[in-house]
Amino acid sequence: MTRGRKPKPTELKLLQGNAGKRSTNKDEPKVDALKKVPVAPCWLSERGAEAWEHLAEWLVGSKILTATDLHNLEAFCSAYSRWRDAEEHYAKEGPVVEGATGGPVKNPAATVINESLKQMAMFGSALGLDPASRARLAVPGAEEENPFAALLGKKKG
Repeated sequence: MTRGRKPKPTELKLLQGNAGKRSTNKDEPKVDALKKVPVAPCWLSERGAEAWEHLAEWLVGSKILTATDLHNLEAFCSAYSRWRDAEEHYAKEGPVVEGATGGPVKNPAATVINESLKQMAMFGSALGLDPASRARLAVPGAEEENPFAALLGKKKG
């Protein structure tokens, strides 16, 4: 097992900007962004499929989603569906439910909620779905707005 942080993929390093100007791995396999929105897997629940349709379109349009990232999107959509189902159960039943012996116990939906949110954060970060990871992405073709240039009447600064 290797120590330290996992190396950042070269494509991601280039998208985020190589601030340290470190050399990139020239032998790393190249993966192209998908050009067409893939069909949601048939095993996803209705909620998961809705999330897929919404997110996949944005990810493909932003040139973020590749064929090798589809499992991350599947896992995110599956976790999203579980989270929403558990939230509904928790809202209906409350934080305490009747246990097997008849006494009050913590609602198991709370555990499902917490685990699903952790999974969504992990897989969503890999796809650039949270503000912090999205801010690190520099999507090709996206124009950068310079608010000071706008004050001066220029389009780009």
